Amino acid sequence: MTNPLLEPFAGEFALPPFDRIEDSHFAPAFDAALTEARANIAAIAANPEAPSFANTIEALELAEETLNRVGGVFWNLSGADSTPARQALERELAPKLAAFSSEVTMNAELFARIDALWQACAGLALTAEQQRVLELYRRMFVRAGAALDEAGRRRMAAIKERLAVLSTAFSQNVLAEERDWVLPLSDADLEGLPDFVAAAARAAATERGLAGHVLTLNRSLVVPFLQFSPRRDIRERAYEAWVARGANGGATDNRTIAAEILTLREERARLLGYESFAAYKLEPEMAKTPATVRDLLMRVWKPARERALADAATLTAMMHADGINGDLEPWDWRYYSEKRRLAEHDLDEGELKPYFGLDAMIGAAFDTAHRLFGLEFRPLDLPLYHTDVRAWEVTRDGRHIAVFLGDYFARPSKRSGAWCSAMREQRRLGGEQRPIVVNVCNFARPAEGGPALLSWDDARTLFHEFGHALHQVLSDLTYSFISGTSVARDFVELPSQLYEHWLEVPDVLDTHARHVTTGAPMPADLRDRLLAARTYDQGFATVEYVASALVDLSFHEGAAPADAMAMQAAVLDGLGMPRAIRMRHATPHFAHVFAGDGYSAGYYSYMWSEVMDADAFDAFTEAGDPFDAETARRLERHILSAGGSAEPDRLYTAFRGRMPGVEPLLRGRGLLDPV
Repeated sequence: MTNPLLEPFAGEFALPPFDRIEDSHFAPAFDAALTEARANIAAIAANPEAPSFANTIEALELAEETLNRVGGVFWNLSGADSTPARQALERELAPKLAAFSSEVTMNAELFARIDALWQACAGLALTAEQQRVLELYRRMFVRAGAALDEAGRRRMAAIKERLAVLSTAFSQNVLAEERDWVLPLSDADLEGLPDFVAAAARAAATERGLAGHVLTLNRSLVVPFLQFSPRRDIRERAYEAWVARGANGGATDNRTIAAEILTLREERARLLGYESFAAYKLEPEMAKTPATVRDLLMRVWKPARERALADAATLTAMMHADGINGDLEPWDWRYYSEKRRLAEHDLDEGELKPYFGLDAMIGAAFDTAHRLFGLEFRPLDLPLYHTDVRAWEVTRDGRHIAVFLGDYFARPSKRSGAWCSAMREQRRLGGEQRPIVVNVCNFARPAEGGPALLSWDDARTLFHEFGHALHQVLSDLTYSFISGTSVARDFVELPSQLYEHWLEVPDVLDTHARHVTTGAPMPADLRDRLLAARTYDQGFATVEYVASALVDLSFHEGAAPADAMAMQAAVLDGLGMPRAIRMRHATPHFAHVFAGDGYSAGYYSYMWSEVMDADAFDAFTEAGDPFDAETARRLERHILSAGGSAEPDRLYTAFRGRMPGVEPLLRGRGLLDPV
């Protein structure tokens, strides 16, 4: 039987043939792809010719072509549209792929070839891009354990395989708890809710084949419920279920998994000669050291905590005025904060949401990219992996640039959060290859026949993820190893967080924030009130984020804790965490940190990048135009198209002329001390 995953993808854009791919195709496709990749790697390592950049590094770039093609489809589907069969295969693949990665990076003959090239680099007449690729390949191999003795390499491989198993289990456990928790809501339970929240609860019930309305743990549903429901008892029940994901006992409990992951990470770092996993992880990042990260976070923590405590006192007084005595609780904060926002800024979410239709905000993101970078977006009618997914061809001056996929609605088969991935990365080696980029979000599904409406935060998320997409779409490099978002973790959030700023440009709102029913633009006074309130409740938002980042750093900064939950509690207590605010991501569902290595010891990255994004947007402000053509050209040349072709501080300095301080971040969050 022909396996469509093992055939070169055909058609105008070489997209995966989703209408022909079945779950049964993935396992044999991975087996065949791994066999092919192993043969290719063995041939490179055993090549009798002296190592050259072409026969070693460029050969490695192309050695896993089929594996990358198959994985590009599977890993996107496993996160965005899981099935029991895909989850089972994910568990089976995790140790297999980790073992294969160790085989490659600990292959002594292969590393000898790479090291020989590195030692002779000065005389090889390499381009700047090739030198960078060689440097990063060698660094990857060394950091993976290639220079360890045989016993060390064996132990490192075992650690990586076990970590792969654990991180997969962690992710699947969180998905299971989010999927399975459902709270039916009676008509009385809906009292006081805006129509859009009730409609989302009805849509969630319909999607699950249930009658009436239900509350789920999807952020785009549970957060509005916490904002607007006057039913304190249900708010408490929903909030506690939301923050308890992964900590409910039984087969889906993640607490022991997290502790074992931390122990193995510490051992991995010490095998490589580092005093801690944080020291190991941060060495190639912009921050370089745990001390630098802690300094940044604590500089932000103090003013944020002070603001949050002052806000808590105001909200407590509001609650007492309602006749509710006692302390402000975490399930009260959003409810009274929303009331306060309405009172102080005359902002009502129910009034705002009709101006943030999903289609309008997609159009705003596209139009902004057109005005900045000349990109055009043409809808495509193609078979895709789910009926929710939409596709566009991206062009510039008539030239094909990329295919962009948008998968916007929450569903039980999708893990929580929002992310950007590439089913195919940009490169020029072996022929021009343009990317296939995917944005995945979890917006509340509209009631049948109704418009899809976003909150202001949802719209920011859409712009954020599209900023990541532009980093892939505009990539212009020869080697996929450094293309797109293949950059330092604390640099990768710069394009995404920077792009959020354009949502706040009055001209963008005037053009695209139009009422979904009447088509009328958002009234100027409403727009001005919205923008005036953009730093509202930043004490809360900053505290919950920085607390999570500091817990993450503490987990990895020293010896691994025997009890991760006890350490979490100790860190928060030492910080003086306000009692009515909790971490944005408690340990048992902290997927950024435990569902893979990406943001481990690196959750601070969002704030590190925010230091730069606030300063980067100032470049447009200083030019006098948020769409200044010359500034946009510099942004594309030095950041968006450059990938990991140089150290991130060099790329940023090439764009801005200098590195920024923390002041633009504090000013942007409304936390800068008065002069």
